[in-house]
Amino acid sequence: MPVLVASDLDRTLIYSSAALALTMPDARAPRLLCVEVHESKPLSYLTETAGQLLTDLGDSAVFVPTTTRTRKQYQRINLPGPQPAYAICANGGHLLVDGDTDHDWHTAVQARLADECAPLDEIRDHLTRTADPVWVRKHRVAEDLFAYLVVERELLPEDWVKELAVWAEPRGWTVSLQGRKIYAVPGPLTKSAAVREVARRIGAELTLAAGDSLLDADLLLAADRGWRPGHGELADSDWHAPHISALPERGVLAGERIVREFLRAVRQRT
Repeated sequence: MPVLVASDLDRTLIYSSAALALTMPDARAPRLLCVEVHESKPLSYLTETAGQLLTDLGDSAVFVPTTTRTRKQYQRINLPGPQPAYAICANGGHLLVDGDTDHDWHTAVQARLADECAPLDEIRDHLTRTADPVWVRKHRVAEDLFAYLVVERELLPEDWVKELAVWAEPRGWTVSLQGRKIYAVPGPLTKSAAVREVARRIGAELTLAAGDSLLDADLLLAADRGWRPGHGELADSDWHAPHISALPERGVLAGERIVREFLRAVRQRT
């Protein structure tokens, strides 16, 4: 019976240069491996040690990248190890099987959102009317499923995100602030639902998970064991659950620790 390892990517396993948190002396900084290039520039990294551990993990378990990224954004990432047979994009809106969208899954997700949530256009209109151009840099829609803003954090009013969340909740939407991005996501659009579907298909006996943001909370709660790093929304809000380990590491070293914990849990089980 296989073990399923479902992990968030950004600020959980991979890190931009701004999120590396290399607080040690330069001579003691870990060697880094670039795993994403965008517009001919290096964008995301993990440590070389994490890369080797991830390769070992891919040989020992069913590793499923589980991200809020769009399919196009995900496909820029080149992780070490075997190519994952399954990947989850758009916060569960797309289930990729050998790199291709499972259209039946996507159609079922769309039907549920239509039944349970206010339409995306209503959310976009509200964001356009209430978000101040002084601190908004970009308005974006991802896969026609959810919306997000790219903002200047230092200019963002302290209570704006909370007010948006209060407005969105009765409309069936959730709000998450991650770095410079504010996400508005339909409540039923979850990573956990897609992970449960993969677990069903492969007959997984054990599910392990990791994530750093509020959008990962449902993923962690649905897993048998999970880990969160010492940074991110979950750490900032002191989010806990009985089967979730809160790690002290921050930045790219947290990513390395998470892969090490995944591999240890898989090996203990075998």
